[in-house]
This record gives sequence, C-alpha cells and structure tokens, in this order.
Amino acid sequence: MIARRHWSRHGGGGLSFTEIGLGTAPLGNLYRAVPDAEARAVIECAWEAGIRHFDTAPLYGLGLAETRLNPVLRGKARDAFTLSTKVGRLLQAVPRGQGDGAGKWFEVPSRRERYDYGHDGVLRSVEFSLERLGLDRIDILYAHDLDISNHGSQAALDARLEEFMAGGYRALLRLRDEGVIAAFGAGINEWQPGQWLLERGDFDIFLLAGRYTLLEQESLPFLNACAARGLGVVIGGPYNSGILARGPGPGAMWNYGPAPDAVQERARRLQAAAAAHGLRLIDAALRFPLLHPAVVSVIPGGQGLGEMESNLRAAAADVPPALWAELKQAGLIDPAAPV
Repeated sequence: MIARRHWSRHGGGGLSFTEIGLGTAPLGNLYRAVPDAEARAVIECAWEAGIRHFDTAPLYGLGLAETRLNPVLRGKARDAFTLSTKVGRLLQAVPRGQGDGAGKWFEVPSRRERYDYGHDGVLRSVEFSLERLGLDRIDILYAHDLDISNHGSQAALDARLEEFMAGGYRALLRLRDEGVIAAFGAGINEWQPGQWLLERGDFDIFLLAGRYTLLEQESLPFLNACAARGLGVVIGGPYNSGILARGPGPGAMWNYGPAPDAVQERARRLQAAAAAHGLRLIDAALRFPLLHPAVVSVIPGGQGLGEMESNLRAAAADVPPALWAELKQAGLIDPAAPV
C-alpha cells in the first residue's frame, strides 16, 4: 500500500497525501495523443494501486486533462482523495486550427490560452475547472507558471508577480478563508519566484517541477525555508522530463529538450550507483525528493499503463541509506541534502 503523509498548517484538519500522486500533464496528450480509454485506464490503475493525490491544470491538454479526470473521480467519495488544479490562464474557444499548443499538445480542444493572474480571472478559472472536473470542491489551487521560462524575461515575470499579488492572491486568500479551498500556493518550474512569493505572502503549499531531483538540488535553500515555516512542497517532474526514468542514451530528454552531454554523463554515474544496489535509476529518483521534510508528495506523470506500473514499482522500492552516502561522497548529490 502506498504510504501517506499528512499536512496541516492552519489547524483545520489539513490534507492527506499519498507519497506518490498522479500528475496529469501526459494525459492531456503531451507530445502524443493518448486514446480516451487508455487515459482512463491509467487513472483507474492509479486509484486501484492506492494513489489518492491527483494534480491537474487547465493548461494540460487545454482542458483535456481535467475533463479526463471527471468520469473517474466524480464517482468517488470526495473526502477519499486530494485534488489540486491551477489558476493563471483562461482558455478561449477558437475555430479548429487556430488553437495554441501545436507540436506540444496533440488532438486537444481548439483553445487559446490567455494569462490572467488578476482577482476576477482567478475566480473565473476556478469556476471553469469545477465544470470540467464535474466536482464541487478543489482542495489546492496553485498560481501556475510564475517563472521566467514562461514569461520570457525578468521584467515580464515581475509584472505578472505584481499582478498576482495585487489580484489573484487576494482571491485565493478569500477562497481559503471561506473554506472553499483548503490550501493554495504556486506551481512553478523555477524555485526563485517561489522564494519571492514566500517572503511576501501567506502561502501553504508549493508545487516545484523539476528543480529538486536526483540531478538538481539548487533549490535546497527554498525547500529548507518552506520546512522552517511549516509549508508543504509537492515535487513534480522528478525524472527531469524523462532521463531519470528511462535512463541516459540516445533520445534522452532533460528539462523538455534533448539531454546535453554533461547531464547524460551525470545520469550514467547515478544509474551505475543505483545498479550496484540492485536498483533502477527511477527507483532512486522517485525516493530521493521524499526524503526532504518539506515534501508531502511526488507526482510523476504516467502516459500509459507501462509508465504507471513503473512508477508504482519505484514507489515500492527499498532504497538503502548506503546509496545516498555513496552519492554524496562521489559529489553526485548535495552534501546538505536530507537523506
């Protein structure tokens, strides 16, 4: 059975997380089209295995991922699972062929995305998500993609951060105070904006994608700051876009692009160290982020049943402390990383 972790900050009962959750970006037809039946089979496989933490977003498949969760989760007892989605984008229906996401999202609804971190935009986004999900409650809302990689420059990001703090942040505070949601934070690909937000607002949980993994630990000071303040952290992208799941070699992906030689070599060394203990690289990659006291769950994606089953096998793997000691001694993970 998948282990659970409990998070509570405001004394209202908190939230229960399974250590492994299901991230639904791949089920939004990321990089390839996934048939509806296959997507549903992945979600049902996760549920049958005991996963009770589901993360989604309007961006994922331009609404498709939220829609695909609907028929499975709508029939479950609402208190049996923890659900998060995101705000910061609104989707506009446009004629076929005029939508966003070409080359990234395949066979998805024809929609254009528009950033809106304002007060009313956030509330509208929540309403649309509830309709797509077919539910009456969302547990966690994350302000999505407040980072340079999405907005193009520090100046553009600064403007969006100010827009959010002046508008969307106030909406999320109200939703939490009224008990509509249990928690809120930001879903980000860079830890620095998370640190900026942490110093300026009353946040609960951050979702950090790809920046605290077996390959990358530069975000350790941010995670330590979250732990010191009682904030939770969900780790997305624990495989750095795939290289830590499939291993190094031709076609290996890192940070949404081809893995450079230096990353490939580091992954080879990590893989060899894991193999010496009878483990796959993915086994160590999934377990490592969970060793930090701020981390409440890790959410790898699963685009097919094979990937889902590999994730579940990794979640059950017994990783000996000796591996972490060896990786630190070899300079492959930060010596200050909690293990």
